[in-house]
Amino acid sequence: MSRKRLSGKGHKVPDVVPEPVAKLLGRRNDPVVVQTVRSATAATLAYAAAQVLLDSPAPPLLAPLTALLVVQVTLYATLTSGMRRVNAVVAGVLIAVGFSAVVGLSWWSLGLLIISALVLGHLVRAKEFVPEVAISAMLVLGVTHATDLALTRVLETLVGAGVGLVFNMVFVPPVWVESAGESIEDLARRMSALLLDIGEELGGHTPVERAAARLHEARRLDHDIVEVDSSLTRAEESLRFNPRVKEGLLSRIVLRTGLDTLEICAVVLRVTARSLTDLAKKRTEEPLFPPDISTALRELFLHMAGAVQSFAVLITAQVSSDADDAETFLVAELAAARAAREHVAQLLLEQIQEHPRQWQLHGALLAEVDRVLDELDVEKRSFRLAEELDRYSREQRDRHPRLDRAKRRLRWAFPRRRRPS
Repeated sequence: MSRKRLSGKGHKVPDVVPEPVAKLLGRRNDPVVVQTVRSATAATLAYAAAQVLLDSPAPPLLAPLTALLVVQVTLYATLTSGMRRVNAVVAGVLIAVGFSAVVGLSWWSLGLLIISALVLGHLVRAKEFVPEVAISAMLVLGVTHATDLALTRVLETLVGAGVGLVFNMVFVPPVWVESAGESIEDLARRMSALLLDIGEELGGHTPVERAAARLHEARRLDHDIVEVDSSLTRAEESLRFNPRVKEGLLSRIVLRTGLDTLEICAVVLRVTARSLTDLAKKRTEEPLFPPDISTALRELFLHMAGAVQSFAVLITAQVSSDADDAETFLVAELAAARAAREHVAQLLLEQIQEHPRQWQLHGALLAEVDRVLDELDVEKRSFRLAEELDRYSREQRDRHPRLDRAKRRLRWAFPRRRRPS
């Protein structure tokens, strides 16, 4: 797979196109734009299909509504939401038909119907469509010919769900791995920029307000991680049940473990900013560090920033030839950062022996640097990937023991022949 971006960034649009249209074309691979166009198309097709297939006096608006809810940004979400939607409507219709035959519509039967429908929605695992069970039940119960409306409502739901499912199978949704990779790289760039800013401010007197601002900036990384996690979840779902993807499991694990590593580094970076803020509170009228130590720290943070960005490029370049180059850069940056860390440690030790002030903050700073370098280590990353693959295999064996036993019997009955050396 090429490294061509799937987001709207970088797409050239002719100057003759109006500006609003140009912006839309520039975002033609944005998940929001793609989902909008796909949902509108599927809903229109569902309405047309319902008009042709169903003989209903009223407009079959439930069919496009169902298609609108069923067609999701990924094929996996479409299949799961489609089944839950159909379960919700059928359950609501059935319970309403039963109520209409026994008690009819009154204030107390309506309340009892709603409670029963919501409970039934949880039993059939409708999840986000649990309110749809109660809505369907109330609409059916509120008419005179409940049985006729019930059948029509079920048929419209089935038509809408069917059109939505077929639409997503014929027009397979995009794979959002590249957009998730871009989100991860953007997060890494923000972390690298923060590391560079911190390194630059260590050379002179750092007011407490400036150090506190860096701490707040580090805390805002938590919100960025939430957004990246959402993008990665969408990418993981786009790889499931997708016929265009051959190694979806490996891609999911590589990106997920990479984001976990960056999240840990973001937490450590926040702690580092806190340690420097505490040090700035203690040294209000002097530099945080002498010139020689601040220069060494600036070099250390420079290499750490490069290591964070190289790590992000590595985990998002697994499907291209850029992975080898990214790993080479990462190894080089980590080696340079470790060398700079040892130099800083020696300088701090000499300063502490002469002026043992706030020695605990110096030790905490070195420990936080060690944690970041350890998390970005290439060997640890390989071990983590192997560990996650083993865990997934164990979960699959535990979830489907009979299938696993059948596979082992087939391997025993038809062993693979070794190729001649």
